[in-house]
Amino acid sequence: MQVTIETTGALERKMTVQLPVEDFQQEVQKRLQDTARRVRLPGFRPGRVPMKEVQRRFGAGVRQEVAGELMQRTVFQAMAQESLRPAGQPNLDWVSEHDDSQFAYAATFEVFPEITLSDLGDCTVEQPEADVTEGDIDTMIERLREQRKTFVESEGRAAEEGDEITVDFTGYLGEEAFEGGAAEDAKIVIGSGRMIPGFEEGLKGLKAGEEKRLAVTFPEDYGNEALKGQAAEFAITLKSVAQAELPALDEAFFTQFGVEDGELDSFRAEVRSNMERELRNAVRTRVKNQVMDALADKHEVALPHAMVHEEIHRMQHDMARQFGGQGMDPHQLPAELFRAQAERRVKLGLLMAHIVDTEGLTADEARVEAMLEDIAAPYDEPEQVKSWYHGNEEQMNQLRNAAVEDQVIDWLLEKMAVTTVALSYEDAIAAAQQQGSAAAEEDTADDGAEG
Repeated sequence: MQVTIETTGALERKMTVQLPVEDFQQEVQKRLQDTARRVRLPGFRPGRVPMKEVQRRFGAGVRQEVAGELMQRTVFQAMAQESLRPAGQPNLDWVSEHDDSQFAYAATFEVFPEITLSDLGDCTVEQPEADVTEGDIDTMIERLREQRKTFVESEGRAAEEGDEITVDFTGYLGEEAFEGGAAEDAKIVIGSGRMIPGFEEGLKGLKAGEEKRLAVTFPEDYGNEALKGQAAEFAITLKSVAQAELPALDEAFFTQFGVEDGELDSFRAEVRSNMERELRNAVRTRVKNQVMDALADKHEVALPHAMVHEEIHRMQHDMARQFGGQGMDPHQLPAELFRAQAERRVKLGLLMAHIVDTEGLTADEARVEAMLEDIAAPYDEPEQVKSWYHGNEEQMNQLRNAAVEDQVIDWLLEKMAVTTVALSYEDAIAAAQQQGSAAAEEDTADDGAEG
């Protein structure tokens, strides 16, 4: 095997490989002989088709087939021989296709970039410091009760903030009722912000059986183009008023959260454990995001186009699944929409992989088990969850990869300046959530009075 390398770009290489032409020709002849024995052609007895006829009909296809297999079988051997690390599949070109005196092909591909880590000493990371206080636990318990509240109808009650009312309404632009602006037996919690501004506020003080004509204006950013900024009136009949009731802190409530002994102290301990776990993850997320941002900003890395393209392709498919399901063609989504984020992901992946390789990092099994403990803890049967993971090598490998990533973050933190910032539990959680994901937008396109 004779190999020559040509540098055709910052990362692109063209590798020309020459193989003994006799090996190629012998394999072609063997395939043609096999074809002659098996082929059935009109006018010839089975197995008696002349080789000249077999060559005429099938020679070109067999040559292409053998050449393709030979190139695929030897290209990575040639790369290994030359100590080349391809960043994606090579493009193969049979350059001697019309030259029977030799067998040669060219492989064009990108290699991984050479990476040198910069000094990270001037990178600053804020490490949040927060604790779960008794007051935080009280707030969380009230939040849990609020999530499980019920509404009890109250005769003669005037609607107040937090009440659930049942109404019939019809919306009018001038004298004409508009499409999508009417509903019967609509349940609305006053103060929930579900309806357009002024609608819920305008129903306070009404009692069951009362009617009202309510003037409102649709906001300029309303989802329905025909209603943006329009002044409208709603004819409303209030049918019932229900007052919110929070569940009691009793055994029935506690058992919903897996606290079997029915004791308040046990319930508070369970809530604290969950909040501390959430806090640890939130702090870790905030620190990790800062470290990754600093790492990306500090380095310029030549990115293999194939890797960026593959990442864009993956992101297109992810978004198509999220918004369009099976019926959406991912390639309808513009590649440029994802390019900047894809390039950042590829850059960070290359930098992280370089650190893993140069530092010889492998998954710390104690860290892997601690991560598994956190995953299993919220479930009713955590031991079953852990057992399932231990029996699933793919899932365990994902955990090990996550552990190695965390170990890289720890390694990087040692190279950066870390300052501690005191935060409350709520602020620490909110900061991590704001960093981690954008708030989902509410779908308001065709709901006549919903905000």
